[in-house]
Amino acid sequence: MTELTAAGAVAPAKPATLPARPFFSSGPCAKPPGWSPEKLATESLGRSHRSKLGKNRLQYCIDLMREMLALPDTHRIGIVPGSDTGAFEMAMWTMLGARPVTTLAWESFGEGWVTDAAKQLKLDPTVIRAGYGELPDLSQVDWSNDVLFTWNGTTSGVRVPDGEWIPADREGLSFADATSAVFAYDIPWDKIDVATFSWQKVLGGEGGHGVLILGPRAVERLASHTPAWPLPKVFRLMSKGALAEAVFKGETINTPSMLAVEDAIFALEWAKSLGGPEGLIARSDANAAALDRIVEARDWLSHLAADPASRSKTSVCLSVAGADEGFIKKFAGLLEKEGAAYDVAGYRDAPPGLRIWCGATVETADIEALGPWLDWAYAAVKAG
Repeated sequence: MTELTAAGAVAPAKPATLPARPFFSSGPCAKPPGWSPEKLATESLGRSHRSKLGKNRLQYCIDLMREMLALPDTHRIGIVPGSDTGAFEMAMWTMLGARPVTTLAWESFGEGWVTDAAKQLKLDPTVIRAGYGELPDLSQVDWSNDVLFTWNGTTSGVRVPDGEWIPADREGLSFADATSAVFAYDIPWDKIDVATFSWQKVLGGEGGHGVLILGPRAVERLASHTPAWPLPKVFRLMSKGALAEAVFKGETINTPSMLAVEDAIFALEWAKSLGGPEGLIARSDANAAALDRIVEARDWLSHLAADPASRSKTSVCLSVAGADEGFIKKFAGLLEKEGAAYDVAGYRDAPPGLRIWCGATVETADIEALGPWLDWAYAAVKAG
């Protein structure tokens, strides 16, 4: 069945099948399949996070993250304030200044770390940039410097292809903002000195909390370097001249939301039921492949990241032929109104386009069901 638009053009028929879970936001992302608030453990709610129960649940969450990340014993992992931003800035404020700094930027969040290093910490960093959809020349990086980068550029759909460009004998520290990468890629932890992420990305958890991972070289830096600037209380990882080890054993710096912790535990237990990190990576790969097939079949749709080797498998950014910001707003609005896809407009600072999350909490069948709806919305906006 077709119908006429106000302009007299023929509007396309709507597809017969909606995605069962039309949650394609790149953060907060879709909850794990089967999630409901009634399934969360609640015994820790209303209790002190410093009670035996509270600390046990926090430690259990840390242990699950270590297992699901295949994180070696050489690396510490702790829950900190302020989402991924807070975790990454904690690392910058506590460890930078000992060496020159290089910052890599090819999307909005990488540019944020450039701003922090240059304007807030006044470190006069070397900045290596690339435009949206592109990856900088990684061979230009001087590893006598500390190096800051995003493993997966959430707002551009561009990622580093692997860890081969990070030398084992590096003098500086590697700082990886890995918030859209962990649980979706095989991270070479021997190449990572500092990594940060938040639960609301690949796990589909709640926001407000960050996770900080420190390798042995980062711990050594904390012990040997005193920053030249003041440190807020929520950034302090040293206590009486030694690393505050309790932070990495469930004793958080400030009060966490135990409800958010229980939500993360639910997601991590779900991940474990899939077979661990391999299961999560396989789901993300399958989702990205399904979206690739949709893109390849449409001449009006393309990847913002042209090179498959550096194309994100989680926050997939797409270009729509001839589309400006207004077109994309109408496009995404139609999909949301029909309950076909929520929150798929590209990031506000990125070129006009779509951004579709393909992380593990999304079902491949829902990606496949999205294809006809993209056709419908594109034709509907074109028809006016």
